[in-house]
Amino acid sequence: MPVAGDYECFSDDWRRTDPDLVFFLPKQPPQFVEAVDHVLVDVTPGGDLLAVWTYGAASDAADQTVLYARSEDGGRTWSDPGAFDPPGPKYGQVACFGFPVISRTGRIYVFYNKATAVGTDYTTSVMRCSYSDDDGRTWAPGNVDIPYRRTILSHPDPSIGTNALVWQKPIRDARDRVLVGYTEWSSAAAARPLVVRKPDGTAKIFNSECRCQFMRFDNIDEGPEPQDVRITWLPDSDELIAVPITTDPDAPTDLSFCQEPAVALLPDDRLFAVMRTRNGQIWYTVSDDHGHSWRPTEMLRFKDGGAPMQNPVSPTPLYRLRDGRYLQFLQSHDGWGHGAGGPTDNTRARRPQFIAVGEFRPGAHQPIWFSDPKFLFDTNGVGVPPFYRPWLSMYASLTEHNGQRTLWYSDRKMFGLGRSITDEMLAGMKVPS
Repeated sequence: MPVAGDYECFSDDWRRTDPDLVFFLPKQPPQFVEAVDHVLVDVTPGGDLLAVWTYGAASDAADQTVLYARSEDGGRTWSDPGAFDPPGPKYGQVACFGFPVISRTGRIYVFYNKATAVGTDYTTSVMRCSYSDDDGRTWAPGNVDIPYRRTILSHPDPSIGTNALVWQKPIRDARDRVLVGYTEWSSAAAARPLVVRKPDGTAKIFNSECRCQFMRFDNIDEGPEPQDVRITWLPDSDELIAVPITTDPDAPTDLSFCQEPAVALLPDDRLFAVMRTRNGQIWYTVSDDHGHSWRPTEMLRFKDGGAPMQNPVSPTPLYRLRDGRYLQFLQSHDGWGHGAGGPTDNTRARRPQFIAVGEFRPGAHQPIWFSDPKFLFDTNGVGVPPFYRPWLSMYASLTEHNGQRTLWYSDRKMFGLGRSITDEMLAGMKVPS
């Protein structure tokens, strides 16, 4: 049943997806498209909940910032939001895409993108952070800019930042080190083959590509000052993790489109990562050396030799549960379903929302096999002001806390909500043996 209670919000349509919890509702419709985006909720060392998300209320992301709130009662009530880093004095100097990193010392870091206002757009960034030593109640600025590593996709001028973002919470690898995935988009000035000449002399331009990679926080459990944080960038290969574009015959064979890696630890200590593509499916890869190298990417299937797990260009979060199972969230169509216009139709293709249960299959080529997908919720194609976009972009996170398993998500990038994922809901979702 939907969460009860009166909430001040510009629209009552936040109830459409039947949420169980609410952490943020905008009182007025924002002029910008994202009032709630990149929702990452984690359990603090003291046992409370900390929510971190990107917020923007003005056009062109001019006032984007990273907000946070705390809950001391399992998510039923939340503190008023606070901001980590308000926009800078120069247009475009915004903060966005924050993610929490929790040290064994109890110190909480929130790293986020700080746009430099130089380069492609607001994703051309360095990383900054704030940190808390009182369980997320108060925060100190890190006062240091951490550059993303330079790759084959980066601008040749090292003074221009990297087009990159982290979209999920970190996990811990088999050696208990903190690891998180991120996407990098190519700079227009990167030395990549972006133009295809056809036999008739006409040109087709591919103005960007994207690849996936990871960062590992090697000394975060020592509670270092931000300027002393040591990061290992993975994989070792300059080629990074790539997925070919299979839906466009004109695309160069070495051109990649894969984004937003979601990584999970396997029982045999390998790493398993899924990512969204523009091919109409989720793709995946596996690392058996803690992320230093990865298998060539492949379509994710329900089992070896089974049907592919379909998804448009939409987030595909994957989570390992405490009981050893996995949850894969997906739209369960290739972008042409439900009135959408193809994999890259971001506005209409990102719905409905489904869930599949995964289990480890030792000896299988694809190490996680999945149940048939189960419907979770939908907007029914109904948008909300000011843009009336009906999407369900699962820039989401999962917590298992005090016996409650909760998916925290953004509904139409407007409403910050929580949905219980109960054992009863997952019962009967049988994974092939």
